[in-house]
Amino acid sequence: MNQKRINSVLEQMQKRGIDHLIISDPSSIDYLIDYQNQPGERMYVLLLSLDGSHTLFLNNLFYLDKELDLDIVWYSDTDDYVQILADHLQDANCIGVDKFWPAKFLLTLMSLINDESCFELGSICVDYVRMKKDEEEQKLMIKASQINDLAVDQMIELVGLGKYSEKEVSEKLADIYKSLGSDDNSFLPIVAYGKNCADNHHVGDAAMVKAGDSIIIDMGCLYHGYCSDMTRTVFYKEVSDEHRRVYELVKKANEAAEAMIKPGVKLCDIDKCARDIIKEGGFVAEFNHRLGHFIGRDVHEYGDVSANFDLEVEEGMVFSIEPGVYIQGDFGVRIEDLVLVTKDGCKVLNSYSKDLKIVG
Repeated sequence: MNQKRINSVLEQMQKRGIDHLIISDPSSIDYLIDYQNQPGERMYVLLLSLDGSHTLFLNNLFYLDKELDLDIVWYSDTDDYVQILADHLQDANCIGVDKFWPAKFLLTLMSLINDESCFELGSICVDYVRMKKDEEEQKLMIKASQINDLAVDQMIELVGLGKYSEKEVSEKLADIYKSLGSDDNSFLPIVAYGKNCADNHHVGDAAMVKAGDSIIIDMGCLYHGYCSDMTRTVFYKEVSDEHRRVYELVKKANEAAEAMIKPGVKLCDIDKCARDIIKEGGFVAEFNHRLGHFIGRDVHEYGDVSANFDLEVEEGMVFSIEPGVYIQGDFGVRIEDLVLVTKDGCKVLNSYSKDLKIVG
């Protein structure tokens, strides 16, 4: 159990008037007590209490390979397990519940708790703590991005051969990662050619690359439980003047946004910086997503680099910067790095070149 992290969550609970917090997200539970479990459809809950009496609720079929320094309540499939949880909450004033807990459990619990107790969305208590990575987490994320830099070089070499479909290139990435010492993909990679690049979450298919196509490679690996994520766009055999202009515009937006990152700057202002540059280049609707997302144990964690977040950047935060322009039926460009906020600026975790590259 990581008492420092738990204490930080308890501080957030106290600020928000939450005296009990139900955590069901396996990533967050692992983050707090160093125990991994994938519960499927069964109830799996870490209950934190301001009085320090923390409890893990586990089905009998789950396996513990080590001692955990907290109370454990075991139950079977035939037990009234939501009632068992409710029995631990009868003195609660305000119960926080994370955003992942299924309604089939929550609605039942709400019917079993006295009317004097209130329920609140409590995810922010954990999410805010997870936003800031400690020294060990930072080391793991730096290493994961170093592996990504090496892997993307091999992926770009593969697409440059011109003989593999999007799907075939995508399928080779897992083996590349394993050869470089990572555990696996952190998400299904996106490899897109030509007009498919205008689909932000394109699933690689049988498409083959043609001269003049843009090629987007969006990929990430998992290293000791932490994720990397990056995107590079290259061109096959040749690049038109307009495609070059768009590429340089996206690169300018990427670099300008990264240059302004430091503690105290607001996430929404970082997004605006990149969006204004792309707007000046003649594109608004064509940049159709947030500038970035937070990342750590999960590829997408709480927090956006977007107009929706006026949160000030703090040291230890890690998030993506990924502006893009997508022209339907023609091509797309996205350039993505991860950045780690430092005491007086930021460290860009990806060192692979962003200069325009023509392959093949």
